[in-house]
Amino acid sequence: MSQHEVTLLLGSNLGNTKENIEMALSIIEKDIGRILRSSEILFTSPVEFVSNNIFCNIALVIKTQFSPIKLLRNIKLIERAMGRDDDTLISGEYQDRIIDIDIVSFGHLKFYCKELTIPHQKHLYQRDFSRRLLNVL
Repeated sequence: MSQHEVTLLLGSNLGNTKENIEMALSIIEKDIGRILRSSEILFTSPVEFVSNNIFCNIALVIKTQFSPIKLLRNIKLIERAMGRDDDTLISGEYQDRIIDIDIVSFGHLKFYCKELTIPHQKHLYQRDFSRRLLNVL
């Protein structure tokens, strides 16, 4: 079974944000794949929407056997299990969230479909906080 090296970016700005991140990391390691490397946690202001809640963010590299779409589906299951009701793709707008998990890269794969674009252009090229986290991996 083939293993893929995938970079994820996680963020939380509701509730105990650090605990939310730690819980998501635990579930990822149990259900998706082994965590190879992770950045330090970074606290940042919201980007592309207004909120008084500060984000707790982390980047990580995992090894997984899942395809991009299967990985996305499993990530969405984790988000829902942790209490995230909205999905930016469906609502079309950013808002506060218990957990957000984005696939930033999937090896050297370029992948485009309605629900997923890899690599994640905004995290790689437009968001300063993302680049800070990803540069240490």
